[in-house]
Amino acid sequence: MKHLSRRKFIKLGMLAATLPLPALAQAWQAAPERRLRFHNLHTGENLDLAYWVQGEYVPESLAEINHVLRDFRTDQVAAIDTGLLDLLSRVKLALGSAQPLQVISGYRSPATNHMLSEHSSGVAKHSLHMEGKAIDIRIPGVPLAELRRTGLALKGGGVGYYPASDFVHLDVGRVRTWAG
Repeated sequence: MKHLSRRKFIKLGMLAATLPLPALAQAWQAAPERRLRFHNLHTGENLDLAYWVQGEYVPESLAEINHVLRDFRTDQVAAIDTGLLDLLSRVKLALGSAQPLQVISGYRSPATNHMLSEHSSGVAKHSLHMEGKAIDIRIPGVPLAELRRTGLALKGGGVGYYPASDFVHLDVGRVRTWAG
């Protein structure tokens, strides 16, 4: 298994930031591995791993990601959609950031989502968080508006912008946008 050093990753990210989206997509598809870094703000857990290597998803890595992105309120773990992980990987490459994704909310159990939707009009009753297809994040050093623009440009799904709460929602549902 070939490992991409941090220095090479940062250089690739800086190059990617100058590439038009089709060239970025080609660079992403040609990479020997896809790597993500997470920092769960609620549990304090950190994760830095390759989740896709030489054209294959790595089951052990996916299990670790599922655990770190679990519903922190109930400790319930569910499968995170690999399409969402790929979207996050493309976002990171487009931004050229080696910083971890700070996770506000990954998977949400139906019970947690119901409780949140009862207390906030900004929580969808049928949220894609319950299917492991949505995440609320921010990235240190990346302006929230830039994270939002990047998500929109990639057209990978829904992009919610919550500047007052300091996060962007990304999902792999239909392409749409909103602000909260």
